Amino acid sequence: MGSLKVTLCAGAVLAAVCTPVAPAAYAADGDGVAVTPSSPAPGADVALRVPDCTERTAVAVSAAFESDVRLSAADEGGVLVGSSRVRSSAAAGAYAVRVTCGRDARQGTITVDAPHRPAHRPSAPSSPVAPVDAGGGGAARLAAPHSDDAARVDPPGTAHTVTGLVLAGIAAVAVGLRGVRSRSRGAD
Repeated sequence: MGSLKVTLCAGAVLAAVCTPVAPAAYAADGDGVAVTPSSPAPGADVALRVPDCTERTAVAVSAAFESDVRLSAADEGGVLVGSSRVRSSAAAGAYAVRVTCGRDARQGTITVDAPHRPAHRPSAPSSPVAPVDAGGGGAARLAAPHSDDAARVDPPGTAHTVTGLVLAGIAAVAVGLRGVRSRSRGAD
C-alpha cells in the first residue's frame, strides 16, 4: 500500500515538472506596449508593460482607458508597468495606446471585445416596473380626477389651525395632570 502512494506522488510530480507553463497572453507591437489580457471586454482591468525604457516613469494614453495610465519601473531593468480599466462604454474594436519613453514614442494597440451578453434573460423583471392595479379603497373616489365629488384642494385654514392647537393644549394638560397624580400616589 505504501509503494502505491509513492508511485502516485512521483507520477504527479513528474507530470507537474514536464507540463509546459503557458506564458501570459500579451498583445504587443514589437518593442511597443504590451497589454494583458490581449482582448479585454469593456469594464475589464488591464495590465500594461513597456520594455527597454530609459525613464523610470511614463504615462500611457488611449481612448480605450478610463484615464491616463501611470507607468513605473518594475524590478526588471528598463521595464515599466501599470494597470488601468477599459471604459465600460468602449465600443468593440482596436484602439491605439501611446507611451512617451524619454525621447522615444512607443505605440501599441488594444482590441476591445464586444461585451458578453448573458445567455439567459429573465422572463419577468425582478421588481415591479409599474403600480399594481389593486383598487383604491375608500378614498379612490376622492382622488379620481373625473369624479363628481371633487377632493378638497384648499389647505387647512385658520379654523383648522386653532382647533389643532386647542387639542394639543388639552393633551398637554392631560399628560401633566397624570404625571402629578402618579407622583402624589408614590409619595403616600
